[in-house]
Amino acid sequence: MKQLNTVITDLSVTSCASPGVPVACPLEKRTWNRLEKDLYLHAGEQAAWIYLEERDKADVANGNRVITDIWVGATKPPGDGEDSWEQRSCGIWILRSHYTDNYLRLLTGIDVLFGTDAVDPRPGWTLLPAPLQLEDQPDVPAPRLSARFGPPIPRPDDPNAPLRVNKDGKFKIVQISDTHMVTGAGVCNDAMDANGQPIPSIEADPNTIKFIGEILDVEKPDLVILSGDQVHHDIPDTQSPLFKVVSPLISRSIPFAVVFGNHDDEGTYALSRGKQMAILQDLPFCLAQVGPESVDGVGNYYLQLFSSDEKQVPLATMFFFDSHGQITSDGKNPDYEPIQQSQIDWFTSTSRHLKKTRIAKRDASSPFLSLAFMHIPFPEYAGDDLSISGGKRREPTEGPSINTHLYDALVQEEVSAVGCGHDHVNDFCALLPKLQRGHLVERDDQSVKHGPWLCYNGGSGFGGYCSYDENRYYRRTRVWEIDANKGDLKTWKRIEYSGNRFEEVVLVEGGRITAPSTMLETEKTCRIL
Repeated sequence: MKQLNTVITDLSVTSCASPGVPVACPLEKRTWNRLEKDLYLHAGEQAAWIYLEERDKADVANGNRVITDIWVGATKPPGDGEDSWEQRSCGIWILRSHYTDNYLRLLTGIDVLFGTDAVDPRPGWTLLPAPLQLEDQPDVPAPRLSARFGPPIPRPDDPNAPLRVNKDGKFKIVQISDTHMVTGAGVCNDAMDANGQPIPSIEADPNTIKFIGEILDVEKPDLVILSGDQVHHDIPDTQSPLFKVVSPLISRSIPFAVVFGNHDDEGTYALSRGKQMAILQDLPFCLAQVGPESVDGVGNYYLQLFSSDEKQVPLATMFFFDSHGQITSDGKNPDYEPIQQSQIDWFTSTSRHLKKTRIAKRDASSPFLSLAFMHIPFPEYAGDDLSISGGKRREPTEGPSINTHLYDALVQEEVSAVGCGHDHVNDFCALLPKLQRGHLVERDDQSVKHGPWLCYNGGSGFGGYCSYDENRYYRRTRVWEIDANKGDLKTWKRIEYSGNRFEEVVLVEGGRITAPSTMLETEKTCRIL
């Protein structure tokens, strides 16, 4: 648990004009600390910042006054007693009392989140309902204070606890991709009703959260994987939308893993991937990791899945890759940075080490599954010779022009399936044909290793596009189910307005990758935009 030894003794808001250029709006009391969030979200010719007077708890004597309550509103809050409310600008009221040893009553943290739909999933934090009252009321998502009293509350979960299959040997994953959350509610222009008819513009993020919540309540997954572009590009605040997308997972106590997409850190005011990862890792049920410093990117890591008993017997491994972002290229626009050699080397060495350890603990002939997740598809996803099952290619694959041959490493290490996002209206799973020295071989020739299934998630968020060539499509998520007892892996999708599984495909049976035709007959006749 992170220890905190400071308390907030006073608070102030400083405003200043900003005609076309950013300004610092300094406070005369230079010992105060500024909360690095412009309340006007860098819009227009005005800026405002919250400054905090913070003192070490050991330096606060019994006679000093400290903040013990805070409120936002047009009028003074009701209350009585010897302590009275003090007014600050922007509708802020603070209650200061003489310091006591009751640490739980002391204000120790203040933050600002933006939008009427903002949430704060951090334990011990309370988001105040009323927005701050800014001068001229700019046309930006309303700033709202979030407060913490007392010491930080530890995560209710153990981030180092191993993932385990259920007693029946099964483990379910819901993959959610391209939510494209924004600062504020956002606008969706690609929505459809249950009959496939276009809907006028609607709020994006509240509908994304509603859709995700419905899927989680139906599937009740053991793990959620957010596979990139959690937030939209060029937004003025990253923390608020990041909190929104993970809130339905945390409220349901579902562990989740994260990889970043190309848009997550795009924009002048976007938080870096490292800062976003630091925010996520402090949240309950987050299993995401920064990854080795020697490996390119942020978020190259793996999670292992163990048996339901207390034995540390691994049954499956999930690898996560940072697929980087958009780059300038002479030959392709847009182009993307490819998976780097340091990532491939890390994956290969890690996979082989885990395999060696696994063989020492269990029967080497027992079925074992490996999966990989990233945001941007690698070049093999664009192959004309893909055998597609359970989905469609509705738009060209947008990936890096340079092939660094991650696919070959995945084949060599016998990864069963790859899940990606990025191209919102592609939602298929597919296999490349087996090759040996450049020649096709029979699929049942077990002397040649088969490549992994290449699967798209499809767009899950109402803040991103969900159309191509003037055709609109429904939002969707992908579900993966591992049966460790049998060595099976199957997948299906959940889409808007449908209460049924959609396009269920068996990917692996008895530890062996299946032929592309293995799709349930009841799903083959299902058609939807």
